[in-house]
Amino acid sequence: MGPDSREGVKDVLATRHGGYLLQIPESHIDVRIFENLTREGQIAFESGDNALAAERFRSALDLWRGQALVDVRLGPVLEIEAMRLEESRLVAVERRIDADLRMGRHTELIAELMELTARHPRHESLHSQAMVALYRSGRQSSALDVYRRVRGRLVEELGVEPSPQLQRLHQAMLAVDPLLDVLSGPRPTSTFDLFAA
Repeated sequence: MGPDSREGVKDVLATRHGGYLLQIPESHIDVRIFENLTREGQIAFESGDNALAAERFRSALDLWRGQALVDVRLGPVLEIEAMRLEESRLVAVERRIDADLRMGRHTELIAELMELTARHPRHESLHSQAMVALYRSGRQSSALDVYRRVRGRLVEELGVEPSPQLQRLHQAMLAVDPLLDVLSGPRPTSTFDLFAA
């Protein structure tokens, strides 16, 4: 609401028994706009409309300016909400990258994915996307190196092997599986779930 808004203060901040009620239309709340755009992006993604999915996820992500609730003093409840919002943002990033990968934009995604995997060193889905982008760009050895690094971290830091999906993706790359190539038409699965059981 700007200075030229027709809405008065009384329309936005109403007095109620025991306090005040802030009445802001959903269309003016960034988090609601973000959620609506990501919902539309997910629907487009599941129907195979990759261009629309990527556009909706991009629009949703453009609303972000830094971390969620960064200038708010966080208590236990707001910490949970901040984590939820950050996770929602990361999921939107992953889905946008999946849509871009489906459209054959693998080479353009490599730098972004290298940064994301550095920021999230144990996030298997992002690593699977980086592996696929590198593989499809003719960099099979680099893709295999991404797997080696994430596996090393998981084993060393957590004492666990990578998920079955990531292990199967690794095996598919070693076998030069044609399923790794860009396929036309709707593909209702994420890159991470390409080799789900």
